[in-house]
Amino acid sequence: MKYQTSFLACLAAAVLTGGCDKTKTTTEEIDKVQEKTAAVAQDMKDYTFAQKTEFVSKMQVQVAALNQELDELSAKIDKSSDAVKAEAQPKIKALREQTAQLNKQLDAAKDATESTWDSFKGGFQTAYEATKSGFQQSRQWLSDKIAP
Repeated sequence: MKYQTSFLACLAAAVLTGGCDKTKTTTEEIDKVQEKTAAVAQDMKDYTFAQKTEFVSKMQVQVAALNQELDELSAKIDKSSDAVKAEAQPKIKALREQTAQLNKQLDAAKDATESTWDSFKGGFQTAYEATKSGFQQSRQWLSDKIAP
């Protein structure tokens, strides 16, 4: 629970710092998000098969936070130039597809058995980290495009 709260606080800070020095702030934001992602990834490893329901619930909250961040990125893009909007659409679409895939993986968790649990967690962790990386890259790209 403490990782979830910290993760959400980090996301809120990233959104609220929009008017700050873009280069330094974006780099700091990415570093903080990477640290939080590493903490979430370590937390994922600690769940046993007996804690499957708790794991799925916690990861659903994490995916919901990704969806909220995606909505915030989309809102920033909507306020930018037509050229940025056109260039951003494929990136946003790919991120939406990745988060949808994470949701599908979580739905499939109910079929995980004790013998497949570690494999499931590893696959989910890999997909989650790839999605978070995509968000970080998109945030950096957007910051570069709309920098003052």
